[in-house]
Amino acid sequence: MSKTAPGTRLHLLHLHSTFDAGGKERRSTSLINRFGKAVDHSIVSAQPGALGARAQIDPGLSVHFPFGFPPLAGRFGVRRLQTLARAMQGFDLILTYNWGAMDAAMAHAMFAPTLGLAPLIHHEDGFNADEAHKLKTSRNWYRRVALARASALIVPSRQLERVALDVWHQPAARVQRIGNGIPVKDYDPAKARKVRPDALPRVVKRPGEKWVGTLAGLRPVKALPRLVRAFRGLPEEWQLVIVGEGPEREAILAEALRLEIGHRVHLPGHVAKPAEATALFDLFALSSESEQFPLSVVEAMASGLAVASPAVGDVADIVASENAPFITPQGDEAALGAALLRLAEDEGLRRQVGAANQLRALQEYDEAAMARRHAAVYAAALGLPAFP
Repeated sequence: MSKTAPGTRLHLLHLHSTFDAGGKERRSTSLINRFGKAVDHSIVSAQPGALGARAQIDPGLSVHFPFGFPPLAGRFGVRRLQTLARAMQGFDLILTYNWGAMDAAMAHAMFAPTLGLAPLIHHEDGFNADEAHKLKTSRNWYRRVALARASALIVPSRQLERVALDVWHQPAARVQRIGNGIPVKDYDPAKARKVRPDALPRVVKRPGEKWVGTLAGLRPVKALPRLVRAFRGLPEEWQLVIVGEGPEREAILAEALRLEIGHRVHLPGHVAKPAEATALFDLFALSSESEQFPLSVVEAMASGLAVASPAVGDVADIVASENAPFITPQGDEAALGAALLRLAEDEGLRRQVGAANQLRALQEYDEAAMARRHAAVYAAALGLPAFP
């Protein structure tokens, strides 16, 4: 049973589709860090061993990774979901993230009253490659039922808000749209000048080089081989630096070798401090099949970078109006390449667009406002005047 008395130390259970380092995980860890020592956390990943984001959690906080927690994904079965629900007992608030944790939401919907489970809040950040172009009817139905007892459904984008209301038929009072935020001042371009050219692993920025950069999990939905193809027309001094880890690494490198630009495409892997990567970028690019409110775009903007990206999710609304001409039709590889080339060839234009993006990030996307809104939703679910 949830403890809701003011002053009680709270224990949150986080059930993630994956806890590898990515935008969703960066937001989650930043909230954990902001909530500080007043809250205990237990974190479970639907993908065993996918816990790379734990390195982003501040030392000294009460954060646990329970051993032997039932798998979040598997064949549907009442007994399996009941076992999962029993493992969710004893916490004060249950937080689920994305489709990979939807079975936990279903277990909560089925067994919360009989087992006295805490309130559940679901966070939905977008879709994998299998739903990038069309949502699956069976999953829409499952989400609708699984979220029946959720106290809130938090989404970052207008597109997801429309899906939640019109496709998943969630009550308007349940759906909370909270845009992603970052510690904007950490990305100040003035600080970037102090970043060493060898700050990233396995790659050094050499004199005269320019970098097109991106921050992304190396997954099919990010369509990174497409970015390699869009990049190939840029002048020789330009390098493509793709920061992140994931199963698409070999496919990206193979495409670069096929196009005979392997010497200009670099995959340094995971970087613990994204600001050190964006500080070395001269231009930011996105190539995803599906996004909602990509944190990487906000990080690039805060770093004073122009952004070339397909019009996925809310990207066209996130960037400054000066950046709008470089948001291209979704799936149009040639248009993305043309946007990159135009920005690469005009340093003054890059600086002008980047300055406008930096100002917008400072005004609209600071982490503090995002954290306050999450805390308010969590407090309402717990029946508390404030959280933590």
